[in-house]
Amino acid sequence: MSQLTQDLPRTLGALRASSFSESKLVRRSVKDELRQNLICRIQGGQPLFPGIIGYEDTVVPQVINAVLSRHNFILLGLRGQAKTRLIRQLTTLLDEWTPYIAGCEIHDNPYTPICRRCRDLVEAEPSDAPIAWLHRDHRYVEKLATPDVTIADMIGDIDPIKAARRGQDISDELTVHYGLLPRANRGIFAINELPDLAGKIQVGLFNIMQEGDVQIKGYPVRLPLDLLLIFTANPEDYTARGKIITPLKDRIGSEIRTHYPAVLEQGIAITEQEAWLDRPSPIEPRVPVDKRNVLFRRRRILGGVSARFSFLARRDSCFRRGRR
Repeated sequence: MSQLTQDLPRTLGALRASSFSESKLVRRSVKDELRQNLICRIQGGQPLFPGIIGYEDTVVPQVINAVLSRHNFILLGLRGQAKTRLIRQLTTLLDEWTPYIAGCEIHDNPYTPICRRCRDLVEAEPSDAPIAWLHRDHRYVEKLATPDVTIADMIGDIDPIKAARRGQDISDELTVHYGLLPRANRGIFAINELPDLAGKIQVGLFNIMQEGDVQIKGYPVRLPLDLLLIFTANPEDYTARGKIITPLKDRIGSEIRTHYPAVLEQGIAITEQEAWLDRPSPIEPRVPVDKRNVLFRRRRILGGVSARFSFLARRDSCFRRGRR
């Protein structure tokens, strides 16, 4: 552990007396956290999404509005439009460290635990309950939607093996196996290629989108999760592989359209950014500055030709339909 995490409170009593007090965390949701940190970032003039080129006046303002409005949102766009890269950078708007009850699978808020284990632990040890710390990079869960995804994968199911090992009744809440959605509690949960998700699985997301909780099969309990839900989709794939069912689409707060570079210079900048130029080699080439500038200008011209061809291909209906 780093020195910083070693200095953080390790028990619930110490946490209450620290800057992570109950008054600060008990009513602060993930969406509130993202909103507050985004406002601070904007006021400080800091970059929001470094490495994302061409979205400064189009997509980024819409993402900002969605976060400020505390919306779950979807990014609609064709392949190669940096949708996944954009949503992964949202973790930089989370607090660097977040406390949770140690050993909890769903990273329960120490002040408002929702799982049976943590409720019993806090009730038995109101001051000595152990506290662990979660880094913001671990508060992002991403799932690629495929037709074989089940409700158990996404939300959870009964775990008979856990019940047998612990000698508990199979109806006990402690025997539940949590899916990806509960395990993303107090973080960001992203589903890529949402139309590929089977319709009955999309129905399973209704409660978390509307009421903010999930129901696990076989248990008469509801888990009020704290999440930001983000989806991505390619509109061209709707009819080919699936669709977003209307009731789910109606529950998504913001719909944001991504796009390819609007001007040639942006396409060239993206190509240069993604090019693999610094390669490991026993030979270190050293090019004089004047020669390097000539090579750069030549490469820029070739990149411009390639980018211009891409622009023309995207505008041509024959190319879009895959014809020659």
